[in-house]
Amino acid sequence: MKPFQFKEFTVHQDKTAMKIGTDAVLLGAWTPTDHFPDSILDVGSGTGVIALMLAQRCDALTIDAVEIEEAAYEQTVENFERSDWGDRLFCYHTSFQGFAIEMNEEEEVYELVVANPPFYTDDFETEDEARNKARFTSSLSFEALLKGVSQILDENGAFCTIIPFKEEESFIELAKTFNLFLHKVCRVRGNENSEIKRSLLQFSFGKKEVLESSLIIEKERHQYTDDYINLTKDFYLKM
Repeated sequence: MKPFQFKEFTVHQDKTAMKIGTDAVLLGAWTPTDHFPDSILDVGSGTGVIALMLAQRCDALTIDAVEIEEAAYEQTVENFERSDWGDRLFCYHTSFQGFAIEMNEEEEVYELVVANPPFYTDDFETEDEARNKARFTSSLSFEALLKGVSQILDENGAFCTIIPFKEEESFIELAKTFNLFLHKVCRVRGNENSEIKRSLLQFSFGKKEVLESSLIIEKERHQYTDDYINLTKDFYLKM
């Protein structure tokens, strides 16, 4: 498996079950950083790509990641160390649930939490345990994710995630039970004729007016829209 070359960093992905996909890049590029977070947490880092994108985009002194699967944890550490921002990046090898409890006890909080969570349910599980952990909600349910976020998010912080559009409504309702309220949503289609596939969501503790937008990735096969190019051009080599 060849490393994935971005403009300012390289991501090796030979060890981890989950390779770099559009979802991670969308989340890393879209996540608002206009509140200038000084501490960031990437939940379920995989290759570490989202944390690396945020390191490129902002000056946060602390960019931590949590990864439960051993090979993915090792991959994240390797990619962090090879980047220009290794002094700001750190990965913990643990479950997010356990990490959130520990941080909560120590009264440590993050100003920005991002997660590209597993969202295939058990019906589709495969024989590959590492891939299952990365892709299936059995390893980290939406409820466990939101509970953990509510424990470690700064009172003025933001939580950003990407989920299937069909899960959007129930996820937003579930978030409210943890006092997390939708602030921004961007609904993503592959092309203008396809159904909405993904929802990029930003939550915070305070109720705010919801800002809605949409994004279409391709005009036709490998012909990208201006919106998608503008979003990702700082990262993709050929944009």
